[in-house]
Amino acid sequence: MESRARFLGHAIHPILIVFPLGLLSTAVIVDVIHLITGNPEWSTMSFWMIAFGIIGGLVAALFGLIDFLAIPSGTRARTIGVVHGITNLLVVILFVASWLLRRDHPTDPGSAALVCSFLGVGLASIGGWFGGELVERLGVGVHADANLNAPNSLLDRRPEKSEKSATR
Repeated sequence: MESRARFLGHAIHPILIVFPLGLLSTAVIVDVIHLITGNPEWSTMSFWMIAFGIIGGLVAALFGLIDFLAIPSGTRARTIGVVHGITNLLVVILFVASWLLRRDHPTDPGSAALVCSFLGVGLASIGGWFGGELVERLGVGVHADANLNAPNSLLDRRPEKSEKSATR
């Protein structure tokens, strides 16, 4: 099943997710630099990266929802889509909490703001894996003949096509 939201022949959701993912994960790196150096300019930079990452995440989520609604009920792809969406919604919530906790003092984020960001980026990795499972394993948004019930890539140990042809 190909993506319903496309631009110039490509699915929009995977194009957009690179922006919030990059901004939010870089914000965490910048926070670590702030912790090491004590320079308040780093935490101000992180504050604004988080703000733009949240906006980008919400825009990407809109296009992800459009694609999700086209996945048939009762398929493994639908279940993975639910987990992917909820996980990434929690990521955005954690970063919104971090941003709100920083709002009055962007140059000096408290421990709670940092913990929210660090948890958010860890959870984003999990959400990204589920997104990869949807696209790479199940073919959602990519292939018209996607296998929406393909087995889990962590449990299925059958050799890939390239490995089969290499052994012949």
